[in-house]
Amino acid sequence: MSADGIAAHLGVTKETVYVWIADKGMPAHKVGRLWKFQASEVDEWIRSGGTAQTPVDKPEVGDV
Repeated sequence: MSADGIAAHLGVTKETVYVWIADKGMPAHKVGRLWKFQASEVDEWIRSGGTAQTPVDKPEVGDV
């Protein structure tokens, strides 16, 4: 499924999808320049609270 497709499936914008990939660990697969998604993986991620998770490895402000 494409980024547009998964955004429509979830009822969010494509920009939200990209933020969730970067900040929340949304399951996605990079194929060349494109992101691809398996709806069952994303649905399970949503059910397990993926959108509510805090980033694990994102540095805090001042950490460098």
